[in-house]
Amino acid sequence: MNLKSMTLPELTAVLKELGQPAFRAKQVYTWLHRGVRAYDEMTNLPKSLRDTLAREYPICVPKVVRRQESARDGTIKYLWELSDGNCVETVLMRYHYGNTVCISTEVGCRMGCAFCASTIGGLVRRLEPYEMLDEVLFTQVDSGLPVSHIVLMGIGEPLDNFDNVMRFLELVNSPEGMNISMRHISLSTCGLVPKIDELARRKLQLTLSVSLHAPNDEVRDRIMPVNKAYPSEELLAACRRYYQATSRRISFEYAMIDGVNDRPEDAKELLRRLKGLPAHFNLIPLNHVEESPLKPSTRAAVAAFQKILEDGGITATV
Repeated sequence: MNLKSMTLPELTAVLKELGQPAFRAKQVYTWLHRGVRAYDEMTNLPKSLRDTLAREYPICVPKVVRRQESARDGTIKYLWELSDGNCVETVLMRYHYGNTVCISTEVGCRMGCAFCASTIGGLVRRLEPYEMLDEVLFTQVDSGLPVSHIVLMGIGEPLDNFDNVMRFLELVNSPEGMNISMRHISLSTCGLVPKIDELARRKLQLTLSVSLHAPNDEVRDRIMPVNKAYPSEELLAACRRYYQATSRRISFEYAMIDGVNDRPEDAKELLRRLKGLPAHFNLIPLNHVEESPLKPSTRAAVAAFQKILEDGGITATV
């Protein structure tokens, strides 16, 4: 197991087996969570220990394959190469309240949503906890900008990699590590109902973002295969249970697709179905994908949709 995927107590046990005192584990843990690339950078450790760790527990560091920066708002998009040659994307976004990193949780995705480029090649593998942590750490190191918020909305379905994602959240929330508050973390899912219920039982104070993208099953079945396993009525019931368990408002993601889910009657149907559930809608004009025939909604359609939701008592941003 990679040392960076270990909790502090687990790392303490490893170093105890190496004959080291407990305080050494905290030193190693702190260095790893600063984004060091080699044990030689851990200058307060004996050289003999550094040599042993380098031999037994090599540090894996992602490589920047491509870095694109927006001249308009400073957003930085990274393509990282992992230790096995696979690649994932990470995006750093700058806001008035701080810097947010959008991370991937898998190489590829098996959910098959019709509008998504990440799923075209299917699922290659799931990311380990340290690889998700590295996306945050090395985005911060490369950009020189402190990260205050995280969204798990990149490549992959986070709840399809449940155990590794839960471990990552524990690590990134650790006071001895990056110490990023759960309230500054958003996790997105396309609607894996049993995992939503399991997440609710953990009562984490993160924001759950649900990729809804349709007003009903007829539309959702066409664009999101997951709906055939967990129909929207089951999904919305799970959202209500999640809110009851955590008191955390649900955020719904809604890709605006021309002629598919963007009619005024679609917005009105959403209002009826979500009545009584505290929610926020994030309306996302579709990014065109060459392999897909789907097109983004017009600005007028998005504005009209937003107004109907807000007039009905649901906050909606574009």
